[in-house]
Amino acid sequence: MAVHGGKLAARALKEAGVECIFTLSGGHVMAIYDGCLDEGIKVVDVRHEQAAVHAADAWSRLNPGKIGCAVLTAGPGVTDGVTGVANAWRANSPILVIGGQGPFNNLRRGSLQEMDHVSVMKPITKWADTCYDTKRIPDYIEMGIRIAVSGNPGPAFLEIPIDVLSREVEWEDVRFPKMRPQPPVLMPAESDVVYALDVLKTAKKPVMMAGTSVKWSNAASTIQQFIEKTHIPTFVNGMGRGTVKPGTPELMNRVRKEAIKQCDVFICAGVLLDFRLGFGRTIPADARIIQLDVENELIGTNRSADAAVVGNLAASFNMMMQVMDQRGDSIDHSDWRDQLIAREAELEAAFAAQLDSDEVPIDPLRLCREIRDFVADKDVILIGDGGDIVAQASKVLPLPEENCWMDPGPLGTLGVGMPFALAAQISKPDKRVLIIYGDGSFGLNGFEYDTAVRFDLPIVGIVGVDGIWGQMARPQAAIYGANRMVATKLNFTRYDKIVEAMGGHGEYCERPEEIGPALERAFASGKPALVNVVMRQDIGSGMKGSTYT
Repeated sequence: MAVHGGKLAARALKEAGVECIFTLSGGHVMAIYDGCLDEGIKVVDVRHEQAAVHAADAWSRLNPGKIGCAVLTAGPGVTDGVTGVANAWRANSPILVIGGQGPFNNLRRGSLQEMDHVSVMKPITKWADTCYDTKRIPDYIEMGIRIAVSGNPGPAFLEIPIDVLSREVEWEDVRFPKMRPQPPVLMPAESDVVYALDVLKTAKKPVMMAGTSVKWSNAASTIQQFIEKTHIPTFVNGMGRGTVKPGTPELMNRVRKEAIKQCDVFICAGVLLDFRLGFGRTIPADARIIQLDVENELIGTNRSADAAVVGNLAASFNMMMQVMDQRGDSIDHSDWRDQLIAREAELEAAFAAQLDSDEVPIDPLRLCREIRDFVADKDVILIGDGGDIVAQASKVLPLPEENCWMDPGPLGTLGVGMPFALAAQISKPDKRVLIIYGDGSFGLNGFEYDTAVRFDLPIVGIVGVDGIWGQMARPQAAIYGANRMVATKLNFTRYDKIVEAMGGHGEYCERPEEIGPALERAFASGKPALVNVVMRQDIGSGMKGSTYT
């Protein structure tokens, strides 16, 4: 039977476990939509291609072993998606982006929306290529997925010209390769594990930071066992948030800076020494570093590791515990942990006092406390989309389990809120989804509320409106003077009214005691909803601006 290339693409995606594609309607890729109808793959059309790629990113984060997929039309469709691809690149999210192209037989003749997509995508993907043979479309899809999920994961981009995608071939002439959306578990070298343990045994005040590679290695349960065995004080960043169980005595937050300053051994578990750790300068110069990660190229960036363990982090922690048992090693840092727990309690008590402000306009930390109290007993996926408000929320909101918090990651891309939420609500229909917005970030992809309305997704957002790009305004005022502020002011816009106009539910709050009831009504509405909260402007406060160095 003769079938067009779009049906081959959809069959290959189905065999790879793809359940949903995110897209914005485009003529160059319509054949894939036709194939998705045959294969039962859900097609979710958004209002901007950036949102389609962000949604694919979130799908991969939330569904281990299943790759997120975005399908973009040629030219501006692909370039609109570049920011989403770049964000997935820095966040190490394995996604497949399929882009259209003008007809191959008119290549370089100036077809509508023709451009060199592959060259644009190569610097921000693990793999970018073009398929020129209809029969080989499944081959190329398998190749892209395999490379995306392997080692240090990341995005892959496949371009398919419209005539290649639309051409008909016989089913029996097409090879469908075996799909491998989950990477093999790469084992570390035992000698490296032994040496890392030898370094750790010298420690009096070790600290561990668990990061993104813990998640992509599915290492949550194993790192939990290691922490409980050794009692090493532990902090989390990136997608490591949620991988250590809440209530674990060794899991701390407030005392992070003090603990790192005092440590003599620092364990980087899937953590890069990037701007979040001062490019390694945050760690004392005389402290020894043990670095565990999934690829050797990640080891030693910005500061050399004293001991390196390369491999799947679940396998690495398993081997560490096995070697400890075989050698009879006793590593117990509960005394050091208890010192930090006492200090953590002091800092927590001082911080808690800031959460009870009755001030109007509303204190940002009071807003975060109201959100914390509301979600305390609920099964909610939280998504942070903003600068100041997300930084504040991360200090206040506890994470009940893995994959219940998402933010952009180290690229710091604003506008991920509703795109992430679309993927979350579709893939986890039994959970509720709450987006925490800044008013600046809402302006980027807030129109995706239209998508939520069209697909009947009861996603709730809460936007802190302070009428300013706070993380930019503060350093601008400090460096150039408050009378020289430019390009940082916003209006106190009624974003709730915009959502209502799209068919959603809106709430408006000017006093802190109004927030909880407004969230209750928003969740009870059964509609996409937005709670608009007027917050205090913090231009001259002690809140820090962004780190650009």
